[in-house]
Amino acid sequence: MTRTAGTARPVLAFFDVDETLIADKSMIEFWRHWAAAHPARTTDDTGELRAEAAATRDREELNRRYYRRYAGVPLDTLEAAGRRWYDGYRRGGAAFVLPAVDAVAAHRAAGHEIVLVSGSMRPLLAPLAEDLGASAILCTELVVSAGGVLTGEVDRPMIGGAKADAATRILRERGADPGDCHAYGDHESDLALLRAVGNAVVVGDSPALHEAARHHGWPVVPARRGPLRAERV
Repeated sequence: MTRTAGTARPVLAFFDVDETLIADKSMIEFWRHWAAAHPARTTDDTGELRAEAAATRDREELNRRYYRRYAGVPLDTLEAAGRRWYDGYRRGGAAFVLPAVDAVAAHRAAGHEIVLVSGSMRPLLAPLAEDLGASAILCTELVVSAGGVLTGEVDRPMIGGAKADAATRILRERGADPGDCHAYGDHESDLALLRAVGNAVVVGDSPALHEAARHHGWPVVPARRGPLRAERV
């Protein structure tokens, strides 16, 4: 457990992932990868997924519907595919949101614990967590059968209020003071998470979050894209 100098309590920095740390939506980008690897039994409807994600207000139901696509897939197969996808994705010249990645490095240098909070799934987030030195992942957890096969269902989607609930839980477990902790998000669904800590940062140009930032005095950073370089992490 990391602790800041001069205090008995740890400081945690929570980061949303999609379009906050990485520049794209991981679930959609991974689906493109998955469909290309399984052309005989999978349709690449990435465009439809993008449109649905942009238009749907009920992000929890959208989250559940997405994961039903993987019903019957062995978990270890999905984990291996997730690592292959991320290995390719991370090499992109505009794959990361640089101000947020720089913030990760600054928090780590200060001895803060990095926590990823995302509606995405662990097979996609685990390699990112390793890259960024995150110690915990709060995400949508897949339901797996006794035989290690995905049922297509999930526990509570890590969307909206679920993010704040999960962050509050880990703050209590770590014995952290929420007022000392930090959170970063890009979408209005991150608002509850941002309000759960004393130091929130808005990433990007969400009108709803900009309004909240003006009200609360939160800083706003641009969603400037670029590559992941070793000196950043």
